[in-house]
Amino acid sequence: MRRLSYYLLKPESGINPHYKDAGAESAAWIDSYNIFTDSRKKAYFRDVMQGGSELLIAHTYPYASYEQFRTCCDLVNLLFVVDEVSDEQSGDGARATGEIFLSAMRDPEFDDGSTLCKITKDFTKRYMSSAGPKTAKRFMEHCDRYIECVSREAELREHGEVLDLEAFTPLRRENGGVRLCFALFEYVLGFDLPQEVFDDPTFMEAYWAAVDMIEWANVMATTFVTVLMTYRNIDIQTAADTVGTYCEELMDRFFDAGKRLPSWGSEIDADVARYMDAMARWVKGHIDWSFETQRYFGSRGMQVKESRIVYLTPSRVLQESSIVSGSESE
Repeated sequence: MRRLSYYLLKPESGINPHYKDAGAESAAWIDSYNIFTDSRKKAYFRDVMQGGSELLIAHTYPYASYEQFRTCCDLVNLLFVVDEVSDEQSGDGARATGEIFLSAMRDPEFDDGSTLCKITKDFTKRYMSSAGPKTAKRFMEHCDRYIECVSREAELREHGEVLDLEAFTPLRRENGGVRLCFALFEYVLGFDLPQEVFDDPTFMEAYWAAVDMIEWANVMATTFVTVLMTYRNIDIQTAADTVGTYCEELMDRFFDAGKRLPSWGSEIDADVARYMDAMARWVKGHIDWSFETQRYFGSRGMQVKESRIVYLTPSRVLQESSIVSGSESE
């Protein structure tokens, strides 16, 4: 079979031109529901102003139109609400919250009167107006798995359990929200891939490599490093080096799989190439955002990007040490 040529070795950087206007519109939309306490609202908007979720979307969907960009922002803000609510709940409570989210998304007639239901229905209406049927079906399946793993994470937190790396990786793949963000590619780019593409092992090899690159980079300072330190009995620098080496392996895996893709015909091949492009841009955009936002490195993001050195404050070191020793849960 003809191999699909994968051309995007170095995804170009860029910020979506609709970032400020559409991002502000989405932030105002989620704020209008008054779902947060005063302290949480202040923290949320401080994060947005310092380069939060809207800036992430601007980096990772630089090609999205105004309406599409707004929908992508709405999804991330919706997931933020689900995470914020479930983070304080038991496993049963998180599962109940997840059922509201899923029911509101599946059933246009469902309405339990909750704020989460209203927010979810608003997003779903916007998304479903343009998503293709196969894309929408896959998106709903991702939502099911996302809620299942968010609930499982709440159960682990409730019981103070820390999984080993083998068990934790598939859990993090689903509850991190990256797959839901990837599920927006077809909606934004305007095509509807057949399921056989996602059933192809080579395509999925590239897909999982991209997901894992984002997840490992996104939570390495706390979760993956903690797991590595706990189960391999290594120090924090060795754990960080291990994460870096693995991310390099994932990048090689992504590009290698992209060169070995089969052909599904010229039209589908062109859409698959655009999907591969979108994944590469998301990985690159997430990296750019990680240094630009103040969420991870405060005001030193560009300095860290150049030097590759992160200085931990004493309180941070103590916190991570207590997590590893089991005196504090994640």
